[in-house]
Amino acid sequence: MLILGIDTATVQVGCAIGGHEGVLASAHSSRGRRHAETLTPAIEFICRQARVDLHEISVVAVDRGPGLFTGLRVGIASAKAIAHALRVPMIGVSSLDLVAFPVRFSDRLIVSVLDARRGELYHAFYRQVPGGVQRLAEPGLSTPDDLAAEIIARGEECLLVGDGAVRYAEIFAGLTRVEIAELGLAYPNATALVQLAHARALREEWVAPWDLQPLYLRVPDAEISWTIREGG
Repeated sequence: MLILGIDTATVQVGCAIGGHEGVLASAHSSRGRRHAETLTPAIEFICRQARVDLHEISVVAVDRGPGLFTGLRVGIASAKAIAHALRVPMIGVSSLDLVAFPVRFSDRLIVSVLDARRGELYHAFYRQVPGGVQRLAEPGLSTPDDLAAEIIARGEECLLVGDGAVRYAEIFAGLTRVEIAELGLAYPNATALVQLAHARALREEWVAPWDLQPLYLRVPDAEISWTIREGG
């Protein structure tokens, strides 16, 4: 079983190929908001590096958000198109799960935090479990101050990971018993996506391309602008 993973939920674009033997090839790039221009050449590159023909892919996995609206649309649309063309199933994974997974060996409360723009953060809480991490509740959207207050109320040692924690480091760094993970772990990555998707694929937890939906948590800016225009 070979899995193609596509991640475009943040400013970083990533893709990877892997399966039973682990991740065979991956590529990640941050070039502003040029997701569409970056993704296709990146997929072609990792296919060459892994010596895999695209038609050998058995499952297409994609980061379904939350994240940047334009990036999500590019990644999910591309993943669906590939899955439909290959007639293979899909697996969607939350971007917050992908950020938490690389720090799964921490025995502290893990707080995955992504920048939602407009002074808000996407976030979710996790605990270490055998083989990975477990999300404690559904992902949320809040201001940095509100999230800091929730962390204080929990009264636990916490590891914050994600670009949202880095951006608002001045708020979180002042909290006791809280550490912010290194910048290199700030974004979801396609390597983690393939690893998580492989475990789900073994349990046949996939969906048809037309059933996979993005996780926004907030109305896209374009819809907000249109609503205001209609109201005017």
